[in-house]
Amino acid sequence: MNPALSPAVTTPPAGAQDAEARILELAQSLSLEQQVQLLTGADVWSTHAIPEIGLSRVVMSDGPAGVRGEDFDERHDSVSLPSSSALSATWSVETARRYGQVLGQEARRKGVHAVLGPTINLHRSPLGGRHFECMSEDPRLTATMAAGYVAGVQSMGVGATPKHYLANEAETERFTADSVVDERPLRELYLAAFEDAITEARAWLVMSSYNSINGTTASENTLLETPLSTEWGFDGVVVSDWTGVRSVDAANAHQDLEMPGPVGHWGPKLLAAVKDGRVSREAILEKVTRILRLAARVGSLEGFEPAVSQLPAQLDGAVVAREVAVRGAVLVRNKGILPLDAKALSSVAVIGHNADEARTQGGGSATVMPKYTISPLEGLRKALPDDVTLTYARGAKVAEGLQPFPRTSLHNPVSGVPGIRVTFLAADGTDISGEDRLASHLIWFGIGIPDGAASIRMEADWTAETAGVHHVGVGTVGSIRLVLDRAEVFNDEIKDDTEVLGAALFDPPKTVHAVETTAGQIVRIEAEYQLPKEQVIPFTAILLGEETVVADPQAEIDAAVEAARNSEVAVVVVGTNAAIESEGFDRKDLDLPGYQNQLVEAVAAANPRTVVVVNSGSPVLMPWLDKVGAVLLGWFGGQEFGNAIADILLGVEEPGGRLPTTWPAALHDVPVLNTTPVDGKVVYSEGIHIGYRAWLKQESEGGAAPALPFGFGLGYTTFELGTAHAPQVVTAGNDVVVHVPVKNTGTRTGREVVQVYLERRESDVERPVRWLAGYAGTHLAANGTESVEIRIPAKAFAHYDAGWQFEQGTFGMLVGRHASDQFQALDIELR
Repeated sequence: MNPALSPAVTTPPAGAQDAEARILELAQSLSLEQQVQLLTGADVWSTHAIPEIGLSRVVMSDGPAGVRGEDFDERHDSVSLPSSSALSATWSVETARRYGQVLGQEARRKGVHAVLGPTINLHRSPLGGRHFECMSEDPRLTATMAAGYVAGVQSMGVGATPKHYLANEAETERFTADSVVDERPLRELYLAAFEDAITEARAWLVMSSYNSINGTTASENTLLETPLSTEWGFDGVVVSDWTGVRSVDAANAHQDLEMPGPVGHWGPKLLAAVKDGRVSREAILEKVTRILRLAARVGSLEGFEPAVSQLPAQLDGAVVAREVAVRGAVLVRNKGILPLDAKALSSVAVIGHNADEARTQGGGSATVMPKYTISPLEGLRKALPDDVTLTYARGAKVAEGLQPFPRTSLHNPVSGVPGIRVTFLAADGTDISGEDRLASHLIWFGIGIPDGAASIRMEADWTAETAGVHHVGVGTVGSIRLVLDRAEVFNDEIKDDTEVLGAALFDPPKTVHAVETTAGQIVRIEAEYQLPKEQVIPFTAILLGEETVVADPQAEIDAAVEAARNSEVAVVVVGTNAAIESEGFDRKDLDLPGYQNQLVEAVAAANPRTVVVVNSGSPVLMPWLDKVGAVLLGWFGGQEFGNAIADILLGVEEPGGRLPTTWPAALHDVPVLNTTPVDGKVVYSEGIHIGYRAWLKQESEGGAAPALPFGFGLGYTTFELGTAHAPQVVTAGNDVVVHVPVKNTGTRTGREVVQVYLERRESDVERPVRWLAGYAGTHLAANGTESVEIRIPAKAFAHYDAGWQFEQGTFGMLVGRHASDQFQALDIELR
């Protein structure tokens, strides 16, 4: 067992068997009606309470990179950690554990008992829309990082929920798509990614996915039983993805809890199915027992000791957010430019829309409301000495559609405080209640709108920062009236023009109107929204904001070039936007949006000392990679993103990351690409060859190589790997321990990640060219040395064929720094 996982593996208290017996007795004491009611949520985020047995509700909340709580109210702020792709780029289980602990702390602060994360589906195709929210293309890296995350969350006595089980690697037709996967890749890749979170970290929940697997929807699939419960010993709760239960048939599978509630596909229908024998009472009792066991673990069942009685020392969430952003940032090119010497600099040009309006998190259910975010522009401004001239130029538009007004530009005209005034009105126009809000993007999902409200009025004074024409508007779905400076500019219905469920929460359709102002002019904004009379799932989203409109893109590039030409160094921050990376849809291509590639080319031509920071959650094409001085991949870096970028660029910190996913040079080079179902099916025809495995297979057949290989990453120092030591003969079924001496041969402290791959050059079984078997990192001062220990699990040598099989003979053990390295090779005989 990995020692880093030990905090989450809670030792059952004395009398655990007695506690199990008492939980069963409680479950049996409930009437059938009570039992069935408990299996569907009480509302959007929580389960039913049964006070007479001491059961209070169990509250769930979206992660996986922050804990939002039961509402989207920005006044109830959350720590915003870097995205999961950034976390996995740390290649550090201990970092994942600390990340998880912060989430657990946040959950306790917000009264949440279960975090809906981690998301550990594999990066099968770089077009996957939720790439940023998942960890890696490799099952071993994913499994170990996910287990660390789960251990951290549960060390706080809060349940973690690995999701989405299973084969949920795309968003296109995500509610109905059927993932067709052969048994071997299902076991060796997609199930393997989940296994450590269950068998080592002992996750208390698992979320079933929307899609079908080999013809059966996930909530009704036998995979919920085998291997999850029968082989892995999972004794927790399988919760559905929201609306993921489709029928009472799910009750005959190991689906335990239907969310959201109170109305779903179970309830009265399930009660009738039990009474007429279509669903057994034993199945219902098993589900109720699991829910009560979860309630006991998280402290929601009186008379039972929670699973964790002694909490670890508190971590500072902002510190961990910055730490993960630094350790996950991947330096992929450096021609001697980085780190910058702040004391020797006289001028810096900071360029890019994402430099000022960075994407610090992905879109969709993972969204949280942080108290603040630090952009790269702000981070560099704070970090650079006062005598360094910093010039900013947008260069190229990235953000599409309405963007919320900066909070600092809003004043509440009713209460006389910063922000906006929100008033809930009855049908006769009288006030029901009001509240002072801080932000202009308002979301209510299942909570927050008072009973009897027929409409919502919003009022704000917005200060225009610059002179000129501003494009101001409102985004929502439904009937709304918009008034600018007491002139009505819109009074009609805005219709949802997308088929993506929930898209209107984060990127709603809009109406936009031009307003010409002077710099500092105040514009009174008033809007009134008519609430729909009925909603299946109660959610409302209203966005007041401004849209960036660029009349002359070339002029923007020219201004950026001028700034770069007149500065010692140019830092260009490029990236994606909410229309590209989000839950609910897949990407169409891997291009940077807008004119960003032209911007980088032009800036690099004007100033050879150009550093590019990539602000995306997943791979993008970088046609200018070899033309710039340095490239740093910053991912979606959380609330401390800008401080972390400044730390790295100025050499305060080492960029510690390694790629968790292969980055291609061209879209047509990608060996596994398609995410669009054909006749409702996504066929995983590549079998066991995804990610770097597929790239290596393609290269072995004379095909294209990627731009950046899996596991790659540079630093500010140099390392030397000594001669690796491992047993020459291994008995099948036993783990293998490899020791690799590592020396920092450079002049400053740095981090190295030693990666061990296996290969089987002559085999009777189809295999990847090589596959990751284990890894370990070390942090060493200049001239420092350490013998790094890497554990290779026994199953790394196995393949699945109606059970785990071991092919005896010689395996090559390859020790290096990335999947395409010049490896140090050892032979191991498996007997």
